[in-house]
Amino acid sequence: MNLQDLPLVNALLNGGSAVLVVTGLVLIHRGRRTGHRFCMLGALVLSALFLAGYLYYHAHAGRTVFREPEWFRPIYLVILLTHTVLAGLIVPMVLTTVTLALRQQWEAHRRWARWTWPAWLYVSVTGVLIYLLLYRIFPQTPPA
Repeated sequence: MNLQDLPLVNALLNGGSAVLVVTGLVLIHRGRRTGHRFCMLGALVLSALFLAGYLYYHAHAGRTVFREPEWFRPIYLVILLTHTVLAGLIVPMVLTTVTLALRQQWEAHRRWARWTWPAWLYVSVTGVLIYLLLYRIFPQTPPA
């Protein structure tokens, strides 16, 4: 795999995390704790792999700036801003929520999960959307 493949791999990791987070919620609502646990831990692993890939890619490739089309740039920047802010907040939220579950502090786990789940899903889905916007829908060219 070369460096140019990492954005796609990272989008797939984000997409997989989103699927597992949604599946985990469905399973816990159906009382299937073991399935829920496996889904959420799987989502955690995929998210951690994404973070490692993202940091590696940007350390070696630099950043990609959204320039064109100019009319869509403000929309893209709003998506990127909300994604970035929540991505920074989600790490301690996920770690807290998982720690509470591992300690079997179910009530506190549920309280945290009510906030963590939608933020985690949003970050995962917008991560895929950002990839699609930058590399597929409006491919950006490096500055001259």
